[in-house]
Amino acid sequence: MRPSLRFYGLFLVIGIGGAIAAQLSSVVPALGLMGLADLVLLVLAGIDQYRGRSQRIQAKRLSLGHLSIGQDNPVTVMLDNPGTTATIRLKDDYPTPFTATEAASQLATQFQLAPQSEKSVTYGVKPHQRGEYRWGKLNIQQLNPWGLGWQQWQVETPQTVAVYPDLLSLKALTIRLTQSQSGALKQARKIGIGTEFRELRDYQAGDDLRYVDWKASARRGMPLMRVLEPEREQTVIILLDRGRLMTAWVKGLRRFDWGLNTTLALAVTALQRGDRVGIGVFDREVVTWLPPDRGMQYLPKMLAQLTPIQPVLTEPDYLGAISRLVKQQTRRALVVCITDIIDHTASRELLSALLQLTPRYLPFCVALGDRQVDELAQADPSNVTIAYQKAVAINLLQQRQVALAKLKQRGVLVLDAPADQVSAQLVDRYLQLKARMLL
Repeated sequence: MRPSLRFYGLFLVIGIGGAIAAQLSSVVPALGLMGLADLVLLVLAGIDQYRGRSQRIQAKRLSLGHLSIGQDNPVTVMLDNPGTTATIRLKDDYPTPFTATEAASQLATQFQLAPQSEKSVTYGVKPHQRGEYRWGKLNIQQLNPWGLGWQQWQVETPQTVAVYPDLLSLKALTIRLTQSQSGALKQARKIGIGTEFRELRDYQAGDDLRYVDWKASARRGMPLMRVLEPEREQTVIILLDRGRLMTAWVKGLRRFDWGLNTTLALAVTALQRGDRVGIGVFDREVVTWLPPDRGMQYLPKMLAQLTPIQPVLTEPDYLGAISRLVKQQTRRALVVCITDIIDHTASRELLSALLQLTPRYLPFCVALGDRQVDELAQADPSNVTIAYQKAVAINLLQQRQVALAKLKQRGVLVLDAPADQVSAQLVDRYLQLKARMLL
């Protein structure tokens, strides 16, 4: 039993009463009365503890499934109160590498359950690394009926959870793409964008005469228009760097995890649009290669093979990765290399490798930036340390821009964005390329 504030208050009152009684009368009788009162209080606390045992609530953590890295994943605990109003404190032993939302600390303070009721309480946890983690016990404290002490016990709820890439964002992206696809295709067919024949329709005022099907019009005796749509089953190859620069931490996640989330976001978008997607992860060699395939049923295989991969402190071999790609993929494809760029010298190999892809392929370099460097470059140099950091940040950004400019001059598409914002920007760029038929 853990004594409550009420117990300590009564104990203090007995002590003060005993001291006053000792001043007004003899000390020995006062001490005897005080001891008797303390004994009564302890007996009452023991009875309260015994009664509380029969009114303990029932608690169970619901199954968690897969968790998404970098997101607030909901954790739900079901509580069943068979007795009278219960005052509860609840603490869940979530894995150490996780951070919990404010709701978790609110549960650990104090809340009440209505009599004869069930209640679900929810808080969130944010994992910062992928992998498998062992969940701990539920620690429960319940105030006894007379409020003299707290029941304390633990509920064994062993569970191993797997932390995956950002599945929550992928789900939201899939829903958004599904909702927008029909409207986008309708608009594309209306204005005649595309290369694949879809259907014939009657001529309408203002239609482009280049799309008149003269043979079909002659047979029908009326003008008919060819409705086209963007070509499907193009190929997108994504090369994800897992080398030294990708081990850095940016906004609570390693740069590689931002890159992996971006890889999956682009893959889901391309699969949703009917393209074939292949993925390669490389450092000094290509450690994982998923040959191009199509259909959303390909996504579980991607997750299964990409989730266990971690970045390493090794310099990447861009030329080796591109050389293997050229051997594996002979058809034209959009080749997206997700990496980071420091300066022209360090990125010389990347530039040489991407230039091997032109003109057969469409190379696209995605550089995962760090907003902290931008903030340092714009900081007010109030002391020598900050001034030095500002100078270094400005120099890094200038060299980075020179390296990216070299890529653009040689026909390489470039996207330079903060690591935590690059997914949405890359998806938008891909959809623009798709609409303009540049793939």
